Amino acid sequence: MTLGGAAATFLSILRFVEPVLAGERPRLVLGEMMPGLALVLELEPLGLLFALIAAGLWLVSGLYSIGYMRGNDEVHQTRFYVCFALAIASAIGVALAGNLLTLYLFYEALTLITWPLVTHHGDAEAQRGGRTYLGVLLASSLLFLLPAMAATWWLSGTLDFRPGGILAGHASGGAAAGLLALYAFGIGKAALMPIHRWLPAAMVAPTPVSALLHAVAVVKAGVFSIVKVVVYVFGFDFGAEAFTWLTWVAGFTIVAASIVALRSDNLKRRLAYSTVSQLSYVVLAAAVLTPLSLAGAVLHIAAHAFGKITLFFAAGAVYTAAHKTEVSQLDGVGRRMPWTFAAFGVGALSMIGLPPAAGFVSKWYIVSGALAAEHWLALALISASTLLNAGYFLPIVYRAFFKEGKDEDHGEAPWTMVAALVATAALTVAMFFWAELPLALARRVGA
Repeated sequence: MTLGGAAATFLSILRFVEPVLAGERPRLVLGEMMPGLALVLELEPLGLLFALIAAGLWLVSGLYSIGYMRGNDEVHQTRFYVCFALAIASAIGVALAGNLLTLYLFYEALTLITWPLVTHHGDAEAQRGGRTYLGVLLASSLLFLLPAMAATWWLSGTLDFRPGGILAGHASGGAAAGLLALYAFGIGKAALMPIHRWLPAAMVAPTPVSALLHAVAVVKAGVFSIVKVVVYVFGFDFGAEAFTWLTWVAGFTIVAASIVALRSDNLKRRLAYSTVSQLSYVVLAAAVLTPLSLAGAVLHIAAHAFGKITLFFAAGAVYTAAHKTEVSQLDGVGRRMPWTFAAFGVGALSMIGLPPAAGFVSKWYIVSGALAAEHWLALALISASTLLNAGYFLPIVYRAFFKEGKDEDHGEAPWTMVAALVATAALTVAMFFWAELPLALARRVGA
């Protein structure tokens, strides 16, 4: 059911690629709450890319989760797959949202439906993690995002997404910067510090859920919403002064999260803080406000999805086959799990931004946009974080392949898990060589 539903969903979305690239914007009004305030679905290039990523990686995640859930004798598997499907549906709803109201409703639905996945194990640790997850995300959206939407409605008279933005001429100076702050911290799924604690807390979930949270649905809904607000609510001509503070906050998040990851021995925690750091690349690139940096932000949504899901898949495979969770335990494991750690290496290269991996392409555009804008802070931050990324990813690969470990009797994880992680690693490499489709969509965002 999961694999069939995922394949059908992906094929349904894929058929919109040609019309959207040709300039069409399919639109469906679901209902009207009050005059001028309707629930609207509208497909534009950024949303199409996010929907393709969510549906495509749902198919791979479904294959992987079959091996993981059965290999670890997990309970409540039916509930797991139902909630997983509803989470993907909510993420695609975010992708198709035609205005802020629709986006907000699907955004909150995604928070609520992923809570049972985070607390899947039902023990005290899972319940604590679930409380943090739900508390931070609901509090940030209710206290910051909802007032930001109300202020936007009051100032502009609309919540629709429009090329060029809807706030130009309605807000400026400190008021504009304050409104942007409400959006940036209200969209807690983007994990800007200090609204990031929900993400490492959610690591109590099974690994397929971690992959869903960090690569497919939840965090991508966050950075997607940030880019959507920057492009279609504020607009590129709004004025860079309102965005100056955002580059500093995103930069601090990039570096601080990388340092935490560098000091973490637990593999999933290291990957979690890597995600916090990588998400802020998208926020930083959007805040630079150049066409090239925007293209880089959109491309990084895809590149990070492929690379990070590969890394989490590999972590889950190591846990399933070898029952290891710490980086310090991985000596020599790569020799017994060569497919898993070869894929991990590909994902690591993408996170660092080295060829031949997708992360190189997105970082190239972000750097090019920063150079075009003479944004030296962004360039310095990207350079520093690239070194930090190498510092916490490459030692894992070195340990796995080149250090002597204990003589243990285990091989690869179940074949469905290995097939899935090899597939996502292949996608990571393929995007380096064939980035035409995501690049074409990225260049049409805001048009």
